[in-house]
Amino acid sequence: MEEQTHEQVREIIASVPARKVATYGDIAALAGLPTPRMVGQVLREDGFDLPWHRIIRATGVPAPHLVTEQLQRLRAEGVLAVNSKVDLRRYRWNPQF
Repeated sequence: MEEQTHEQVREIIASVPARKVATYGDIAALAGLPTPRMVGQVLREDGFDLPWHRIIRATGVPAPHLVTEQLQRLRAEGVLAVNSKVDLRRYRWNPQF
């Protein structure tokens, strides 16, 4: 991935506000990426300083290896999950770019 695209993904993720979530696909679409997996790649490699917990799967469920910490962080911001699933209709970020 080009450095410019990588930085664009980071900027988009950083702009997801508290009390909101976005899907990997949302971020990919905003960055013009062909697949949401590229967003996951950025987060894995360079996402430690980003609000990574606000990025979830399109089903509203966090990744299995992150579920406990991610849901705790979201809950602390006021994003509630039912059966480990976030209601995207209620909490999904709608950017006004």
